[in-house]
Amino acid sequence: MSRSKVTLAGVELKNPVIPASGTFGYGREYEKFYPLSRLGGISVKGTTETLRTGNLPPRIAETPSGMLNSVGLQNPGIDHFIAEELPYLKTKDIAVIANMAGRDIEGYRVIAEKLDSTDVDMIEVNISCPNVKAGGAAFGVSCEGAAAVTKAVRAATKKPVMVKLSPNVTNIADIARAVEAEGADAVSLINTLLGMRIDIRTRRPVLRNNVGGLSGPAVFPVAVRMVWQVANAVKIPVCGMGGISTWQDAVEMMMAGATAVQVGAAIFNDPYAPVKIAEGIERYCEDNGIADISEIVGSVEPW
Repeated sequence: MSRSKVTLAGVELKNPVIPASGTFGYGREYEKFYPLSRLGGISVKGTTETLRTGNLPPRIAETPSGMLNSVGLQNPGIDHFIAEELPYLKTKDIAVIANMAGRDIEGYRVIAEKLDSTDVDMIEVNISCPNVKAGGAAFGVSCEGAAAVTKAVRAATKKPVMVKLSPNVTNIADIARAVEAEGADAVSLINTLLGMRIDIRTRRPVLRNNVGGLSGPAVFPVAVRMVWQVANAVKIPVCGMGGISTWQDAVEMMMAGATAVQVGAAIFNDPYAPVKIAEGIERYCEDNGIADISEIVGSVEPW
């Protein structure tokens, strides 16, 4: 797929398609369907300082054109990831993006410092998860908080740093500029939109956490808009996500300004979705005489 190679903050990807953090685990289950090497990269399950069991169930619910989740960053912790998951992933000929989240500034620094001595290709800093009652969500909703986390992570590692932004803000472009100023090499967006549903029979929210993150096709137009706004506000590359289900969605997101894309909720409906999207992008290039997919990045012409 030579036409669809991209470089994201100095990291070379065979194609621009990356399974989004929290939707693909560490890729082990999906190897039953296809080699991970057919993907551009993998953003692993969000990693914290220590083991987290996550939120109490029910913590996933379907919605029209999407889903609500409140998993709560369930994961085995950074030490387990480095010792057990990373060596496995580094044998798969795929760029490994270590998604991480801390409960406080020091937590982010500690995780980044540990990842710095590993061979992960990039660190994705989650400052936007709406499902954790303490930690990440508080930092992503203000320029000051986002900048403080980015500054701490940047000081702790020489790895490329990509900051994952929350859509649950007044002006996402301001947040993007704040993290760029503190040394972020890229930004990824959008994380899930905060949502809620109520069971009218029980009069209780459908999620035990009451609220959760909305993802899936329903959020795609919002994601395209925010990617376009951020791409026009910063000079660092953008990794776009939010409701991408088809290769056409991916191409549209790239035209809005995304250098690469992440695919999340679509994987639950079709585990082959990331591969189909990557292959579709390659065919699109061939059919339209595009020698390098990067040619379309930010190519939208507003009225």
